[in-house]
Amino acid sequence: MIAQINKDEYNKELRKKAWFQTNNIIWSIVFIYPLFSIIDLIYASGIWIQFAVARVITVLLILTLNAYFQKKKTDHRVLLHISFFLLSAVTALLCNLVDIENLTAYYLTYSIIILFFNLQVFWEPFNSVVQSLIAIVLLAIFFNSFSQYELSLVIEHGGQYFFIIALISCLIPAARYKVIQREVMQQLQIEHSNEQLKAQNRDIVEKNTIIDLQYEKLRKLDEQKNSFINIAGHDLKNLIGSIVMSNNMIQEEEYRLSADQKEFSQYIADSTEKMQYLLKTLMDVKEIESPEIKFNMETFDANKLAQQVYKGLIDTALMKNVHLVDNIQKLPLNVRLDRVFTGQVFQNLLSNAVKLSQTNNNIRVVTSLQRQKFVFEIIDEGIAIGQQELDIMFNRLKTLNDASGSAAESRLGLGLSIAKLMTLEMGGELTYRSDDKGNYFKVEFYATN
Repeated sequence: MIAQINKDEYNKELRKKAWFQTNNIIWSIVFIYPLFSIIDLIYASGIWIQFAVARVITVLLILTLNAYFQKKKTDHRVLLHISFFLLSAVTALLCNLVDIENLTAYYLTYSIIILFFNLQVFWEPFNSVVQSLIAIVLLAIFFNSFSQYELSLVIEHGGQYFFIIALISCLIPAARYKVIQREVMQQLQIEHSNEQLKAQNRDIVEKNTIIDLQYEKLRKLDEQKNSFINIAGHDLKNLIGSIVMSNNMIQEEEYRLSADQKEFSQYIADSTEKMQYLLKTLMDVKEIESPEIKFNMETFDANKLAQQVYKGLIDTALMKNVHLVDNIQKLPLNVRLDRVFTGQVFQNLLSNAVKLSQTNNNIRVVTSLQRQKFVFEIIDEGIAIGQQELDIMFNRLKTLNDASGSAAESRLGLGLSIAKLMTLEMGGELTYRSDDKGNYFKVEFYATN
């Protein structure tokens, strides 16, 4: 992003640059101009002392004016015009007092002064043209007053050099003025860009500090999570072991059990086996700190698994006075998935559907083959839960921290969100909706037959 420079700031920097160049000119004149007395000594020995004094007085006047103008913060152009006028007056007078054979040296000296001035000065080109015209006017005035020679002789003895150099040197400030303006603008843009970069760097450092603090907080939370999983996993193993042992003792008395009791006992055995599998997988994932679950892929009949889940929740539905309708296909329909996790997906969806449904309501459980996919559907034509609430339920894992302690989380836990995660991880697709027609859940997996 290009830094924006306001006009006042730009003009202020231009004035600083102009005064810097003006000081260079003034101090160069102070040190160099008196040395021109050497030329006077060589080419005008009869009057060199007078002109040495004149040069010194000129330098002192320029120094005094420089101090005054800087103190009053007056326009630098006025100081430069006055200084150049004083230099021109002394030099133009000399050019009309020396002998004709020495005139070339003085005109060249005058040309050097004008050229030096225009090489260093920072102002609009019009000012240099004005000074060149003033120099010519001064030469004309002193020529009429003091010169003993014809104009043609004056021009032949250095006058032509002066006029050519004076005119050409007027072109220099035009290019120099634009170059310095561009340099000032670029300098300001660089300074502003550096300030912006410094500010951005400070922001980055602050954000990195916040990230480091958040990382440390997350690391501690992760340690707490691992500690909780270890404790909970150990306790769950003991509890599941107790259930398995108790169920085995019941099954040893099989001859004393009715058909329904045997079925319930077998259901307990299957459920504990799934719990052990899920707990083992959870602990393995925690140990290797992997975000992915390793599935035990196998080929099985998805309709049969759906039927088992359906039967396992009939009593739960009856306790709530909800009627489950069986529209599960009886023909085998094979899929290649993790049997336990697939059953968990069906279990989570159907159990939550029962939990969310109203009493005296029907919930249809449907399976089918569509576009080479096994489709598991739950259709509840009762009162709609609401699409927004379902979105929250199915994305609970993403928004767990934000929703922590909410009534919805307390009521629903993570079942639907886990079902969605497991479905996606096994390459399936889970969709849902809640509208005027009721609540609808659908799971799709690729079939193998």
